[in-house]
Amino acid sequence: MSYSELELNRIAKIERMRERGEEPYPHRVERTHRIDEARAAYEAAVAAGADTHNTGVEATICGRLRSLRSMGRTAFCHVEDEGGRLQLMLRSNDLGKEWLKQFEKDYDLGDFVEAKGSLMLTRTGEVTLLVSALRMISKAIRALPSAKEVVDEETGERTVYSAFDNPEARYRERYADLAVNPDVREVFRSRAKVVSSIRRTLDDANFLEVETPVLQPIYGGAAARPFTTHHNQLKQELYLRISFELYLKRLLVGNIERVYEIGRDFRNEGVSYKHNPEFTQVEFYWAYADYFDVMDLTEQMIGNAAKAVFGGTTVGEYEGHEIDFGKFQRIRLADAIQEKTGIDFTQFTTQEALAAEMKAKDIKCDPAMPRGKLIDKLISDFVEPFLIQPTFLYDYPIEISPLAKKSADDPLIVERFEGFVAGMELCNAFTELNDPIDQENRFKLLQDMYGSEDDEGHPIDEDYIRAMSYGMPPNGGFGMGIDRLTMLLTNKHSIREVLLFPHLRDDKQD
Repeated sequence: MSYSELELNRIAKIERMRERGEEPYPHRVERTHRIDEARAAYEAAVAAGADTHNTGVEATICGRLRSLRSMGRTAFCHVEDEGGRLQLMLRSNDLGKEWLKQFEKDYDLGDFVEAKGSLMLTRTGEVTLLVSALRMISKAIRALPSAKEVVDEETGERTVYSAFDNPEARYRERYADLAVNPDVREVFRSRAKVVSSIRRTLDDANFLEVETPVLQPIYGGAAARPFTTHHNQLKQELYLRISFELYLKRLLVGNIERVYEIGRDFRNEGVSYKHNPEFTQVEFYWAYADYFDVMDLTEQMIGNAAKAVFGGTTVGEYEGHEIDFGKFQRIRLADAIQEKTGIDFTQFTTQEALAAEMKAKDIKCDPAMPRGKLIDKLISDFVEPFLIQPTFLYDYPIEISPLAKKSADDPLIVERFEGFVAGMELCNAFTELNDPIDQENRFKLLQDMYGSEDDEGHPIDEDYIRAMSYGMPPNGGFGMGIDRLTMLLTNKHSIREVLLFPHLRDDKQD
């Protein structure tokens, strides 16, 4: 790497410290308290009657220097760790005049330090560690992006204006983004709460968490283009999975009645505010359940996730809307499309008839589109954007649902639902197809209808059909993107804001 003048200056400080016998990157540290724990110990001592200016509470803390000011024979600084910030007071009477000069000369914002001392209250009313010993534990060569904090004199409200607010730069250097933007750290704490809540809901419902292959000889379980790779030793072409579905349902055949997986899927498709090539999903499969049972569990699971983040099911504001995850409305897909377009797609059973009806309603479409894609266009253009409150659309056309069981009332409809919130698809679920002959015919039909180059042309997985042939119990299945749910629960409008390391263009690309 090439270094700037500022960075070379900091490297010189490292050399100067080592010449004095101080190691700026020691092997061990001594830490007795996180900062929030130290504050709690101080408050407990005061509550027990200790003198606020001499509590007797000793603590050794570690963290990053976030502010630094010298006042002659005394210096004040703030140290930050995961538990918050704490002021340090460094006095020449305690540490020596020469040491304090070296501190002011060689320590910089961003450095990690270990500070030992006693907790007290300063004359300005701030809990402070009166330092008896301090040392460097990690010298920062590169300066963090600076942030400006403004305090409203009337309300006392603090507002942080980050100098590191360019989204592209923040995503590329997420480590620096996390270091200077506390609200970003909170997003990922919330994400962790979402995942933990989903896992807890499914565990409490007696589902078994499992792991299925990421590298698969045949991809399947969704309509998406896969990433491909090659195993040199076995001379096999392999795919990164696009879904967990076909492997999880194999386990139902093996008499594991409730299974789920939380993990990464990979889809070689466009990047947008709600798409990333790799993303986190939860999928579960539930023997002897149907799509209405799955709806009930989905409501419970998502409601619990909202409670984990907010303490309740109502989410403050997302794109100007207050969202209540306490209840999903349920609307038949055909009814939703008819309300918005005047077209009842169930009455137009061929591609030609539906395309003609759309043209008659002045709806632009490619007349060569298969019927399923025409219906999907009606959903995405006329229905999805208006589904603000949590909604389940159910009963989908068979052409775009190769793994769902047919409706008993209409052979062109399958028992499938999708969940939508704030105009965005959130989850997808079926009463799963468990007839192996029907499944094989469905795969062949899709290949004939869409062709091998179309994402909807689902490849035939002969081993999956073989597994079904041993007998698969009736079951309901579900899939949901963790990233999109986190977006909704943290008021973020780009998937990149809820991924620690989103996929980006090469920084040399235009």
